[in-house]
Amino acid sequence: MTGMTVTTTNFADLTLVHRGKVRDMYALPGHDDKLLMVATDRISAYDVVMDDAIPGKGAILTQLSLFWFDLLGDIVENHLITANVEEYPMSCQPYADQLRGRSMLVKKTRPLSIECIVRGYLSGSFWSAYTKDTNVCGFSLPAGMQESDKFPQPLFTPSTKAELGTHDENISVQDMERIVGAGLAHEIARISISLYQRAADYALTKGIIIADTKFELGLLGDKLILIDEVLTPDSSRFWPLDRYSPGEGQPSYDKQYLRDYLSSLDWDKSPPPPPLPAEIVAKTRSRYQEALDRLTGK
Repeated sequence: MTGMTVTTTNFADLTLVHRGKVRDMYALPGHDDKLLMVATDRISAYDVVMDDAIPGKGAILTQLSLFWFDLLGDIVENHLITANVEEYPMSCQPYADQLRGRSMLVKKTRPLSIECIVRGYLSGSFWSAYTKDTNVCGFSLPAGMQESDKFPQPLFTPSTKAELGTHDENISVQDMERIVGAGLAHEIARISISLYQRAADYALTKGIIIADTKFELGLLGDKLILIDEVLTPDSSRFWPLDRYSPGEGQPSYDKQYLRDYLSSLDWDKSPPPPPLPAEIVAKTRSRYQEALDRLTGK
């Protein structure tokens, strides 16, 4: 994927409503029910945004999200209106070159205060917690599991949303019920697991294991819909099926290569971030690109 590297956007005719770790979100004059979502080439690790961008990363994330929105559209409605810049409102047209390939015009929703995480395999923070106690986030897990083992069935493990620079906190489903209500919590869990199962089954046919992923859901009126990005290397662990070997951490198509490099440094995982060597930037980008190529055939 080619095009300019975009680290930060500044669109004078639009109103910046949120600048996240990767995405910039804009309100559009005269379109109160819509938002413009722009995926930059920023990358974060350990909740710190790096000073160095990954060229083309925002476009890769956008193309993957569009692919999944199409594949999963019959499970739950999503917020996509169009990703065709020529169909955006006139206020967006002066910025068409920056927006093309890395943006989406979306429906404005009320995002949930919950991160919707589904885990198919024992990895990451769940593995760390399991090594201390087999009861994790309200789940009583089998004894004797190894790192990267597959769960008997996917687990819905919500977390609270953290402010930029702080960490999300895992909570139990019972905690989530107290936050959003039992009925809504049940529907959130059902949708999240259905989305994961469909995507994981598809990815296996392309030689990729989706170990876990994070969905964002929002309310459009009183209807739950899928929002933000979906099933990208930023929000998921993608493992190559042909190299899967339980009992250890797995090679991946996500940010793990970057995290492993950062963990090798004498850095306390707080700002400012260390500079990234060109090789780390290039190899991280190649992993994102390979995930897109394998999953979509593009």
